[in-house]
Amino acid sequence: MLHRFAPALHATGRFLREVGGVYLTLLRVMVPALVVVKALDMAGATAWLAQGLSPLMQLVGLPDAMGIVWAAGMLVNIYTALVVYVDVAASVPLSVAQASVLGTMILVAHSLPVEGAVARATGVAWGATLALRLGGALVLGALLNLAYRAGDFLQQPARLLWQPAARADTLAAWALEQAQMLVMVFFIIAALMALLRLLRALGIERLMHALLAPLLRVIGIGREAANVTIIGATLGISFGAGLLIREARSGQLSRRDIFLTMSFLGLCHSLIEDTLLIVLIGADLSAILWARLAFAVLVTAALARLLRNERASPDIAAKTP
Repeated sequence: MLHRFAPALHATGRFLREVGGVYLTLLRVMVPALVVVKALDMAGATAWLAQGLSPLMQLVGLPDAMGIVWAAGMLVNIYTALVVYVDVAASVPLSVAQASVLGTMILVAHSLPVEGAVARATGVAWGATLALRLGGALVLGALLNLAYRAGDFLQQPARLLWQPAARADTLAAWALEQAQMLVMVFFIIAALMALLRLLRALGIERLMHALLAPLLRVIGIGREAANVTIIGATLGISFGAGLLIREARSGQLSRRDIFLTMSFLGLCHSLIEDTLLIVLIGADLSAILWARLAFAVLVTAALARLLRNERASPDIAAKTP
């Protein structure tokens, strides 16, 4: 009787091996990055970074004290930035416009050590990632600040919709939290890969590519990168990292497509979860969703015009390790 199930068991085993391979690739990238981030944070790097960022806050219409909030987001993650914001905002309240500017900058430039390592593993140089995301956050923040001030929009006080739960600040608690996150990532990767196979079998993948074709044409990304773009835009770079790296190393994407895809996702990813998190500080969707998406499309389209042929790509992309 077992021979009846042999094909299914063989297919399941092959699928799990494929998932395991993608997951191990991701662990090699993320675990060292997480350890480095923790070491830097314990060494006081967040506070040093905040001192350097404080003068820049004036360019985007924010109090100097908000530099520590953005620094926490850039070095660690959005959750840490929110915890720091709750503490700082108690004595330095913001308007909805200011909260929207700060939230947008956090969304564009956060978790840079981890997400920069993922981008590097796909073949995009660290310098390109940092320049695009830091520069993009400042430019978009400044533009939003000008628009809100010129129209006197959203000047009412921002309402905080969330209070962080107290948690132990120990190495053991941090290690447990990271382990739980990495276990969750395994199941997310497995679910994603299973979903992609189902969509392909049902012919829905082809339909999605057709629907995305106009947008991909505008931003200069080939249709081969459609799946990667969807995954990154909805789930984010960290959760979609394993598949992003696998697709980049598969040889099916050109270096130009990889660079443009990672550029777009660097400016605009995790449109659901991350956006909802920033809503909790009282930010407006006009900035954290629509302006961010439009900015990512415009910047990526401009980069595509600068990279009309593959010969331009090696200057901005690193060799995939």
